[in-house]
Amino acid sequence: MELILKSDNKQSIAKILAFAKKLNVSIEQREVDGNQLERELLKNRILKFKTKGTNPFGDAAKWEREQREDRSLPLS
Repeated sequence: MELILKSDNKQSIAKILAFAKKLNVSIEQREVDGNQLERELLKNRILKFKTKGTNPFGDAAKWEREQREDRSLPLS
């Protein structure tokens, strides 16, 4: 099993590492590239993504209207 923890708080990381050592858990610590600007650019690119073609699944609003049309319910 692998558990990935990310934190900027050095005190929290120290407490977690001490607890893991008490439990005899192997620890591998990696430094993460903290380039916040690059992350924000990627996030904005994903959020602003728009396709150029038509939706292959059809019109969602039309499908919903057809599914929710009035029906007689089998209640007595």
